[in-house]
Amino acid sequence: MSATPDRPATAGVPGRSAAEIRRDIDVQRQQLGTSVEELRVKVGELTDWRRQVREHKQELIYAAAAVGFVVGGLAMLRRRRR
Repeated sequence: MSATPDRPATAGVPGRSAAEIRRDIDVQRQQLGTSVEELRVKVGELTDWRRQVREHKQELIYAAAAVGFVVGGLAMLRRRRR
């Protein structure tokens, strides 16, 4: 079994010493901390509505225009029926 950054050389090997197990746990803990931090940053980016508006301004304008036409059309149909 070869060592990779994700998997220490001793991971899953029977008869490991306590020191090897502790080292593997520390490596896993560090990787988990890094993953959690990356996830926190990504969630922050995705939930930043101001940034989303800046990045998707044109799409929002098109959507607002479409909603305006639909609401206007429904209002006209409602007036006609009266």
